[in-house]
Amino acid sequence: MKAMILAAGLGTRLGPLTEERPKALMPIVNIPIIARNIEYLKTFGVQNIAVNTHHHYQQILDYLDRGRPFGIDIETKVEDEILGTGGGIKNYQDFFDSGSFIVINSDILTNIDLAMAYEHHKKTGNISTLILHNCNPFNRIRVDNRNQVIEITYKNSSDTLAFTGIHIMEPEILRYIPEKRYSNIIDCYRLLIQSGESLGAYISESHYWYDIGTLDGYISANKEMLARLDKTFYIESGSYLASSVMLQGWAVVGKKAYLGDRVKIQRSILWDNVTVKDNTRITDSVVTSCKVVDTDLYKEIY
Repeated sequence: MKAMILAAGLGTRLGPLTEERPKALMPIVNIPIIARNIEYLKTFGVQNIAVNTHHHYQQILDYLDRGRPFGIDIETKVEDEILGTGGGIKNYQDFFDSGSFIVINSDILTNIDLAMAYEHHKKTGNISTLILHNCNPFNRIRVDNRNQVIEITYKNSSDTLAFTGIHIMEPEILRYIPEKRYSNIIDCYRLLIQSGESLGAYISESHYWYDIGTLDGYISANKEMLARLDKTFYIESGSYLASSVMLQGWAVVGKKAYLGDRVKIQRSILWDNVTVKDNTRITDSVVTSCKVVDTDLYKEIY
């Protein structure tokens, strides 16, 4: 089975973190989210993955290294101009063969059962199946009693569901996406609904799902992943913490970090190679290699 990870976005909602690295390489408990998604796809038998890139594209190309670190084939394309979710898929039409394929956003973290969703998709014969769930305030999609998508709205309501950012598609969908220009796959879906094309939904329950597209979402994903690992603090090997360092609440510390005497870290994420000088207090923040990003909750740095 083949899959595509959409990773060309600018990550504007996640600024200023994305000034330094692309959204796909945001670390979730010290592992880039794209690596977590690759391993997630591999769990369901995916062996060929396409990734589109644009923002800080060289970082992604270097990290993926054609899939060698992951033991699978990964094909990458750089979009000189962003083509959007629809245009990015269309740009890979030569990659997809005659079989169904999966498309997933690079900024989500989940354990949704793709095998069940794929089986549902094959039984229905839909041109595309959107994996949905109940997740306010993102609910925008209305389905009928046969789980067919009948409307994609612009505002959430009580009788709609949320798109998880994962779809299972048939190659025929590519005929409906314009070539060599920007397009949004959701706009394509709206046109398909209007034309009476069969667009399906698979409704997932009892799973976890995090959107790391915003700073709050990124913080929450790290905190929740720590809980799923049954940990309160995660310190990467190779980091140095003075004996007087205090960790409170929860915290993630990246590779080769240095935390000096009487440092206090509380509910915060420190990326790789961060140095925290003596007598420094960091609270509710993300510390990258060269700056502190305040989460607007509380922060003190001395």
